Amino acid sequence: MLENLGSRFQNIMKKVRGHGKLSESNIKEALREVRMSLLEADVNYKVVKDFVAKIQEKAVGTEVLTGVNPGQQFVKVVNDELVELLGGTNSRLTKSVKNPTVILLAGLQGAGKTTFAGKLGKHLQKQGEKVFLIGADIYRPAAMKQLEVLANQIKAEVYFELGSKDAVALCERGLAKAKESGATYVIVDTAGRLHIDEVLMEEVKNIRKAVRPQEILLVVDAMIGQDAVNLAQSFNNALSIDGIVLTKFDGDTRGGAALSIKSVVGKPIKFVGTGEKLDDLELFHPERLASRILGMGDVVSLVEKAQEAIGEEDAKSLEEKIRTQKFDLDDFLKQLQNIKKLGSLGSILKMIPGMGQIGDLAPAEKEMKKVEAIIQSMTKEEKKKPEILKANRKLRIAKGSGTQVSDINKLLKQFEQMKEMMKMFSNGKFPQIPGMGGKKGGMKFPF
Repeated sequence: MLENLGSRFQNIMKKVRGHGKLSESNIKEALREVRMSLLEADVNYKVVKDFVAKIQEKAVGTEVLTGVNPGQQFVKVVNDELVELLGGTNSRLTKSVKNPTVILLAGLQGAGKTTFAGKLGKHLQKQGEKVFLIGADIYRPAAMKQLEVLANQIKAEVYFELGSKDAVALCERGLAKAKESGATYVIVDTAGRLHIDEVLMEEVKNIRKAVRPQEILLVVDAMIGQDAVNLAQSFNNALSIDGIVLTKFDGDTRGGAALSIKSVVGKPIKFVGTGEKLDDLELFHPERLASRILGMGDVVSLVEKAQEAIGEEDAKSLEEKIRTQKFDLDDFLKQLQNIKKLGSLGSILKMIPGMGQIGDLAPAEKEMKKVEAIIQSMTKEEKKKPEILKANRKLRIAKGSGTQVSDINKLLKQFEQMKEMMKMFSNGKFPQIPGMGGKKGGMKFPF
């Protein structure tokens, strides 16, 4: 999401940074491009107008700080306003003083509401909470069964009544069960609707009165663009929502919803869904998304993902193996699989400053899969002692992994280079890197 907008913004900022001195005409030219980029991204016209006016006022009226490039200062002004446009500060869930905290989910049918219930449940479990799910969609038995499947996957309790005709009474009974079980969080999945339906809206209002939620979250499909903002306004007028969840945030969409909702509706985005797996849920950080749009990366999110994917014990074990030079192909495979847990190479690189606009990464992704297949086709002994890999063994591995012997030779060569580099680090002898001082030349990194 926002990939095209990010690319446009980064090109604009590159041009601005190229000017030795910023004039009013330079700024106007840059802002014209900013305006067009936002409108093409389906951002609300009034929001764009206010955004550009604020940047112009600050950029033209600001004295250039000593030692700061004028272009860099303009980028900072744009970044600050972009953060404000996206919500300013991080907005978190309200927790009840007394357990359980009740979260009511609302939204249109097909927005990913039931899936989000499972994702949110898993997210809360990671924080040590006991989660209880209530399936209140009495019109679609499939939604109740889907919630049951998700609850089983995250090992949470779930309550629903197939054949029930009274969603409000169902929720009251479900909440009583949740309290009996000692749940700290209750997530109520209400009926999705195809459009703003008065009867169903009245039903969700009655559910709200019955369960008294601390949070009402509206789940919106980010792919519907500007319609998401209109939808959020309608639901907010009826229910007085507390926050918005944008699903399918990883999809090929222009991003207008994310950039318009807070300004138009006045309610914060609290979560974004970034994939189909139950772990593909992120807290919404305005400053981090602004940083990604402007090509400055998001190292904090990358570190958080890494900490979640790679446990402390695994990290200590890896450190020990590198230090004692016992790192083998099995360990190498584990590290590749840990990288995959962080997401695609493209999504990882977008979080690294200056790497967001790298072109086609398909060959690199393909190479990683090939390496994984080669190592998985080896025996335990071969992984521990790659030096025993002679012609016959390599032929067997090549057939088993669907690769060539030359691919295996390339992997083994890279692995030896990596081990050599690790040996130098563990001995405190850091390799010379070209352009970083020391002797001419230096050691090449294997990847």
